[in-house]
Amino acid sequence: MSTRETFTIEPKRNLLSAWFQATRPFSLTASVLPVVIGAVLAASAEGPVDWPLFPLIVVCSLLFHIGTNMVSDYFDYRRGVDRDETFGSSRVLIEGLLTPKQLLAAGIVLFAVGFSLGLLLVAVRGWPIFILGVIGLLGGWFYTGGPVAYKYVALGDILVFILMGPLMVIGSYFALTGSFSPTVLYASLPVGCLVAAILHANNLRDIAHDARANIKTMAMVLGVPAAKAIYMGLVTGAYLVVLVMVLSRLVTPLALTVGITLPLALRNVRAVMASVPGKPESIAMGDVMSAQLHLAFCALFGISILAGTFLT
Repeated sequence: MSTRETFTIEPKRNLLSAWFQATRPFSLTASVLPVVIGAVLAASAEGPVDWPLFPLIVVCSLLFHIGTNMVSDYFDYRRGVDRDETFGSSRVLIEGLLTPKQLLAAGIVLFAVGFSLGLLLVAVRGWPIFILGVIGLLGGWFYTGGPVAYKYVALGDILVFILMGPLMVIGSYFALTGSFSPTVLYASLPVGCLVAAILHANNLRDIAHDARANIKTMAMVLGVPAAKAIYMGLVTGAYLVVLVMVLSRLVTPLALTVGITLPLALRNVRAVMASVPGKPESIAMGDVMSAQLHLAFCALFGISILAGTFLT
């Protein structure tokens, strides 16, 4: 390869890498798995299921999630939340890989494409899907954008629990079946607990940095001891809900296979409890570790529901 060819290809490769980094790929299972859980519950339900809609649901979910990540990076960077010494974000703006204008424009485009594709689901299922789509769009944008910016006023944990737990699981199930079941709501609660745990671990780590940026998170408002207790409660709650669902015969005992992930849960809780206030490096990987637990737990939960449907 000539020198000229090297200089022609390398910038393009770096740009593609930067955009991939901007998606925060490690976090994307948090939007795919709730949709999968909804689909698994649809497979176990009586009545027809419109399976050709499933890929579209996944794509819309991913577009909204990536759009939220990019818009969040933009506003966090503009407000000084993300800096060289902080741990959050994709860091593409901090490292100068992309410009703020590029990232904001990309986020808006992804929201627009995701919403437009979602109109195909509306054509099949009607206004309930339109309402869910609008809630998802507004939830993604106002996470850090506009006059609301609920992440900055200690509402991020609660709304992420709702938006990426019940809303996504119920929305996926309804889009596929056109119906609703209380079991779907119950099954969405562990998903919501663990996705909220990802954000809560992030906020617990970043208390000192967020204080300098003059924003408030639940972890900051309640303090470190309470924040640690909440994290433990979110993780524990996920397992307790599954246990209650098994005892109530809403799912088969196979769902107890989520217990295989208990070593991951204990690892995470120990790391959070041992973290040192004012030393974010002591829990630098808290969000990634929580995302790993979310992935393993939800995968086993979905597989167990599916297996219970066909083996019983």
